[in-house]
Amino acid sequence: MLRTLGLAILFTMTSTAAVKIEKANYKGWPNSYRVTNGEVELIITGDIGPRIMRYGFVGGQNFFKEFEEGLGKSGEATWQPRGGHRIWVGPEDPVYTYAPDNGPVKIEVRGEVLEATQPVEPLTGLQKQIIVRMAPTGTDVEVLHRIRNAHSMPLEFAPWALTMMAPGGIGISGFPPRGTHPENLLPTNPLVMWAFTDLGDPRWTFTKKYLVLRQDPNRKEPQKVGLWNRRTWGAYLLGSELFLKRYEAVDPSRHPDMGCSFETFTNGEMLELETMGPVTRVVPGAAVEHIERWSLHRNIKIPAFTDAELDKVLLPILNR
Repeated sequence: MLRTLGLAILFTMTSTAAVKIEKANYKGWPNSYRVTNGEVELIITGDIGPRIMRYGFVGGQNFFKEFEEGLGKSGEATWQPRGGHRIWVGPEDPVYTYAPDNGPVKIEVRGEVLEATQPVEPLTGLQKQIIVRMAPTGTDVEVLHRIRNAHSMPLEFAPWALTMMAPGGIGISGFPPRGTHPENLLPTNPLVMWAFTDLGDPRWTFTKKYLVLRQDPNRKEPQKVGLWNRRTWGAYLLGSELFLKRYEAVDPSRHPDMGCSFETFTNGEMLELETMGPVTRVVPGAAVEHIERWSLHRNIKIPAFTDAELDKVLLPILNR
């Protein structure tokens, strides 16, 4: 039995020359699955969730936060942070959003595609699903989030994909294309604050084109902002490696939280990169889908968080 990075690989579920999907015991969850193309790997659990608990280069660091006290556990009565990547519904509600995802999910492997589907949530009447498709080479992963209304009446909500990043890194996102005055007189995007947002906090850096938020384990006070960008993206620099997630947004008038397609949050434990879909009226039996596209990048150096230096590093990646 091969053991690596807390992973006990039990048997190969499907294998091709490019992408392998293997059942594994991941840190106490025996019904987890590893998806890899030999360059990158991700782990999705079958014992709780659906959650993606790991994404990184094979043999390398996990970009995702893991709450050690919750690893390998299940069946709790209340929602648990745990870490990793999850799908929620917005706008945020203390009951509706925080429905527990502490039970087993159904895992189906269809060739090189893995589907993780939770049972219908008793509290909400919703059924959440994460579908993962990894590229045969390179680092690209498509993550499709689907939320089905299994209730007896129409429901209105927005799909909300949240990724908890490991501590000690730097979150980066970008604004829509900038312009000049007086040529561009109308506003281009909202920049949204919460009651606890403090733009004077030294973890923030704002430039004309970018916002930067540092995760600092020594500062426990939460910070959060949101924005809208048709080409929504969020990046996380962890050492010299970069995680990037992208989402194509729609009209800001349809997005929750005063028009947000992207939100970022940090405290002393982690930093979140969040994308939000439009608020949609979903009739019984119908579903909404929300797609993120992930990639990893090595040997990334950003000597200063200025427009010029960020452009130099990020534009070749974003425009590829």
